[in-house]
Amino acid sequence: MKKLIYFLFVVFYFNNSFCQDLKPEYKKIIETFINNVKTDNKEALGEMISYPLKREYPIPAISDKADFIKRYPEVFDVTLKNEIVKSDPLKNWSDMGWRGLMLDQGNIWLDIDGKLIAVNYQSKFENELKNRLNADQKKKLDPSIAFFQSPICVLETSKFKIRIDNLGNNNYRYASWSIKKEMTEKPDLVINGGELVVEGSGGNHQYEFKKDKYLYECSIIVLGEKNSPPARLVIYQSKKVILSQDAKIVSR
Repeated sequence: MKKLIYFLFVVFYFNNSFCQDLKPEYKKIIETFINNVKTDNKEALGEMISYPLKREYPIPAISDKADFIKRYPEVFDVTLKNEIVKSDPLKNWSDMGWRGLMLDQGNIWLDIDGKLIAVNYQSKFENELKNRLNADQKKKLDPSIAFFQSPICVLETSKFKIRIDNLGNNNYRYASWSIKKEMTEKPDLVINGGELVVEGSGGNHQYEFKKDKYLYECSIIVLGEKNSPPARLVIYQSKKVILSQDAKIVSR
């Protein structure tokens, strides 16, 4: 999902010619990163990462430097390393303003301080790992929802546990339990046919699910105010808000 959001950033910015010329200090940052990848300097790269480094759910995020060094070959395979090493800072990298420095179409993102903030690429190893983890999840879920193409996230509010899955062709499913229940139990509510709505270019997006007169809105807050929660559940009845709860992203 993170890859989709960054892709939308890329389309928006390239189409509107908002990419900026690379500043000399950014060129040095990129050259340092490229050289560290070229020499497989995992120690140096481990210091250049903004942790946790997200991986595609349900693969766990890379939590710290030790975890990165251990999992380095799982992420930086030959294909990705070649893309980075062969890249030209002035031709293949773009200054995307406050969003950071982007390689080509967004496989790699660095912030303006030189920290690696996103790897939107999945190696063969990670793809196979994701498939194994997905299969394990399906075995643990209640049979009524033990089918999906890809899991999106699990949210928790003070009252609810919510699971969002992509059933295929961007058809999203909402399943919820009371907070004290486990996902091995049958959900209290299931809604199919949800949609992804992307808000502007800041990365915020939401999943919307309609059932009768009710609209269930699960917002993922990437760019918010200082004290914004990572997510929020809002339920509408005939366009009137009947419930609004902050949520934490348990897994994504």
